[in-house]
Amino acid sequence: MTIRKAEPSDAKSIAKVHIQTWQTSYAGMVSSTYLSSLSYPERETWWRRVLEANRPAVGSFVAEVEEGGIVGFAQGGPERDGDRTYLGELYAIYVLQPFQRRGIGHSLFSAVTEQLILDGFPSMLLWVLQDNRPACRFYEALGGKKVSEKTIEIGGANLVEVAYGWQDIAALTAAPEA
Repeated sequence: MTIRKAEPSDAKSIAKVHIQTWQTSYAGMVSSTYLSSLSYPERETWWRRVLEANRPAVGSFVAEVEEGGIVGFAQGGPERDGDRTYLGELYAIYVLQPFQRRGIGHSLFSAVTEQLILDGFPSMLLWVLQDNRPACRFYEALGGKKVSEKTIEIGGANLVEVAYGWQDIAALTAAPEA
């Protein structure tokens, strides 16, 4: 497995991972009508724009395996809502279901964390659907503490998101693999 910085040419593969992981991870939480309406071409175009924008302090990474190409991705950068305690944010992290529980998510998490440290962010948070128990357990195992929650709308339904925070992400770089 290789973790590397994402490039605009990865947009199609990232879009595939993004949509397929939403469809498997959020089944039963998000409307099946909404999940089946997700568009590969639209998501690819969105990711290509994001990756071509090359915004400072936003790091995008992909996980590649020999037998499957790109099987995961993660992205992080400055916290987006003005939180004064948590200055960095993990925006997204997704790994295709057949490749989960192999350390790929941890490696992607570490890549984003290390990039945030390099970019001068000593702390970080992320948002995850409260009902996504496997993801919540993953972040808790990495030392994340619930620090906030909010209600969001996806596909016509109100869902609760919780924020997990780390006040000192430098400590994560020395943490043993969860």
